[in-house]
Parts: sequence; C-alpha cells; structure tokens
Amino acid sequence: MAWPQSFSFPRVADLKQDLLASVVVVLVALPLCMGIAVASGVPPGEGIVTGIIGGLLVGLLAGCPLQVSGPAAGMTVVIWELVQVHGPDHIGIIILLAGVIQILAAWLKVGHWFRAVSPAVIHGMLSGIGLLLLASQFHVMIDDVPQSSGLANLSTIPAAIWKSLLTSNDTATSNHEAAWIGLLTIATIVLWTKFAPTSLRLIPPMLVGVTVATAVVALHHLPVSHVSVRDNLLWVISLPQADDVTHLLDISIWAKALGLAFIASVETLLSATAVDQLHTGPRTRYNRELFAHGVGNSLCGLLGVLPMTGVIVRSAANVQAGGRTRMATVFHGLWLLLFVSLLPFVLRLIPTASLGAVLVYTGYKLMNVQAIKELKPHGLSEVAIYLMTMVAIVTTNLLIGVLLGLGLAVGKLLYRTQSLQTAYLHDPHSGKLTLELSGVATFLSLPRLAQALERTPPMAEIDVRVDELWHIDHACLNLLESWEKLHAGTGGRAVIPWERLRNLADCKVTATALPDEPSQRTAA
Repeated sequence: MAWPQSFSFPRVADLKQDLLASVVVVLVALPLCMGIAVASGVPPGEGIVTGIIGGLLVGLLAGCPLQVSGPAAGMTVVIWELVQVHGPDHIGIIILLAGVIQILAAWLKVGHWFRAVSPAVIHGMLSGIGLLLLASQFHVMIDDVPQSSGLANLSTIPAAIWKSLLTSNDTATSNHEAAWIGLLTIATIVLWTKFAPTSLRLIPPMLVGVTVATAVVALHHLPVSHVSVRDNLLWVISLPQADDVTHLLDISIWAKALGLAFIASVETLLSATAVDQLHTGPRTRYNRELFAHGVGNSLCGLLGVLPMTGVIVRSAANVQAGGRTRMATVFHGLWLLLFVSLLPFVLRLIPTASLGAVLVYTGYKLMNVQAIKELKPHGLSEVAIYLMTMVAIVTTNLLIGVLLGLGLAVGKLLYRTQSLQTAYLHDPHSGKLTLELSGVATFLSLPRLAQALERTPPMAEIDVRVDELWHIDHACLNLLESWEKLHAGTGGRAVIPWERLRNLADCKVTATALPDEPSQRTAA
C-alpha cells in the first residue's frame, strides 16, 4: 500500500497562518477533550493524551490535511458502555484491535464504502448519541453521578432537577450551586455565539463559557467539584496486561472492536467529507485518512487512552481560523502537550459542572431535530428509519441501534428493488385487456409478474404497457418471452414493446427517478 503524496515543508507564510489557527483549535479542543473523557467515565487526562496523539501523529499522516482528530462526543456512549463492562483499565485491547481493523480496511481500500450509509441512519445515530449524552451529562452538570444506563439517566432527570433546586444538602458539594454554574456556562455559550463582537468571533464560545464559570467559582469559592488532573500525564497510560492479551480469544471482544472500528470510521470519513466542503484546498484521500486513524487508535489502545475520530467542530474551527496545511493540526497537538505539561494547575480550577454543561449543549446540538424536516420530503420511510435508529440506540446500545438502522435501510432498498406494481384492466364494452407494469421488475418480482400474466384467458389479445416501468432484469424479460410463446400457442396475442423492455434491461433508457413510496395503484 503506497500513498505518494509528499510531505513537502509548508511555506513560511502558511506556517504563520497555521500557527495562529492552531491556537484557536486548541482552545476549542481543550475543554472538549476533558469533557468527553469525563463523560466516557475515564480521567480527563486520557482525553488530552488522545488529542495530543491526534495532533502530532495523525495530523502528519492524515489524508484530510485540515481535519482535526481527537476524542469525539459521538464515541462517549460506546466507551462508557465498555468501561462499565470491562473497567477503564481493560478497554485498551479493544481500542487497539479497532485500530488494527481500520488499518486493514485501509489496506483493502474500502475507505469509500464507509461513506455508504443512509443519511437517515446517520441522523438517527447522531440524535441517539446526543440524547444519551445530554441525559448522562445533565447529572454531571449538577455534580451528581450518572446512572448505569441511558434509560435510567433519562428517567431520573426529574429527580436530578429537584435535587438541583435544593439549596442545601449534607454532601461536600452543592448540587444547587453546580446547577447554576452549568446554566451559566450554557447561557454564556449561547450569548457569545449570537452577540459576540465581530473582532472576537474567533474566540470559541465553549472556551468563553468554561472561563466565565471557572472565574465565578474561584471568586465566590463555591462548593462544587473540580477537574482532577495530575502534574504528570504519564499516570493515565495503561499498557495491556497479560490477562488482556488472553481476551484475544474471546469472540465478543472482536465483535466490540469491529463495532468500534466501524462507528469511528464512519464518523471520521463523514467528517472529512464535510471538511472538504469548507475549503478549496486538497481533497480527502479516504483510505489514507482511514489508515492514519487506524495507526492513531492502535497507539491509543496500546497506551490505554480514549479512541479518536475526525471531529467536525474542531476541524471547522481550524478552517475558519485560516488553517492552510496539516501543520495547523500538528501545532494544536503540540499546544495541548505544552499546556498540560506546564499549566496543569489551571486545569484543576475548572468546575466539573461546567464541562458537563458543555457536553449537555453538545448533546443538544447533536440531536438536530431539523433532520426530520430534511428527511420528510424523501418519504415517511426515511423518517421512520431515523426514529427507529434513535430509539434503538437509546433503549439498547449504539452498535445494535446502528445495525438496526442499516438493516432497515437495506430492507427498504430490497423492497424498492422488487416493487413491481401490476394493474390488470378489462374494458367490458370492447373486451380489451391491458396489463400495466410500473416500478422495478427484478427476479424478486417474478411471482407477482407470473401471477398477473396467468390471469390472461387463452386466445385473448392483451396489450402490455410499460410506460411507467423504470427497470427490468433479464429474469423477468425471459419470463415475458416464455409466456408470450405459450400464450400464442393457445391462439392468443400479446402486444409487448420489446425494444423498450430490452433497453430498460440494458439500462439504455433514461428513467425518471424512482418514487420513494410505491404506486398506490391496485395490485393484481
């Protein structure tokens, strides 16, 4: 496998612009890296280490130069579930296997296929993740502990709201004060997004929200929880142990790694596609991007930290801030490393409730109810796939929800490919018989087509109309040819437009786009 793209050193002017853009990116990335780690049930330092690897290593190898990689909100649900089952110290082997699977997929050049996912499934996946993220982080936002499942988090939100209204309790931290800090963070993010002066637009709203909340907590000495970060990031590294290696014989571990690799790859490559639409520079090389993330996730798994994907929020910030080459991503990883190495005490001032609020807001944005309006013009079936994917993710888990959504999308495709509609018409005055075929005629439609043809009486003349037929395969074509001969043997006659049918079978006729829903004409 060879990718000939050169690593030519950028021009000085580009480096200056990349350096400035990287400052903006790291200000966006820092609170998200920590917040996503907390939401995943692991120490904040793990998220930062993943961000550093995403910048310094993946940034150099990436096939989408302006995409920023790091821990993603969309993966929190998967990692949180893995942490609950295997513990935070034993999920590294699963992440390592997922990285190896991504490398293998890149070697097999299947990068483009990861993009072949129905938009309804993608929107449903993001909405399900967003709802689960919002529900779990709502508890963190009031300095409470998330429940053991997504449904439990949702069902206990009313109790959490009541707890946040109490002005005093017997615990070391106050749910009431934490809730106000969380609301202050969200309000600051929203207000900064809408009303920030043009000259200050580059300052990320999430950073402003966390900074304001941190300042208020420090000034008033509020009794809320703070981020726990050690001076040495090496303590978060957890190399695979001997008992972890024995898990390689467990098929369920491979299944979880495959699901993790699939979801991470879809999120990464869809994000890369979105980044391509934001700039006019080099286009994404999908297999190379997949390979780069495979290498990055393999290292993350080896070190026992969070997995990574390409992330659109940080990538968009990079493009908007003027990033020109892959060095902007690399610089952002360097800034993360320097920040946590030299200023860890600053991170310890950040209230956990503020990070929870950032993820609550992120979860709300991921839900994107507007997607229903976008899908509705394409048919109610698309909306149904979206809703069922989301509900399945919330009630079961992310992998089952995505697989169900994919299954429904494939089922819809199979239904449409055999959606031959037949209308058998008889004029009692003239005695004329007409068989109208519409939709798509494939081998799956043979029973329906045969049933319609068999209704023709012997020695009758019948007109077969195919004006509304979009495609016919050779199996159905052969059936029509055989039936015509048999019918002629009874003294009957069939008028069939063979030239058009053969053109449809050979795809030589430009057909109107298939309708989303099958015709309502009465079937034979």
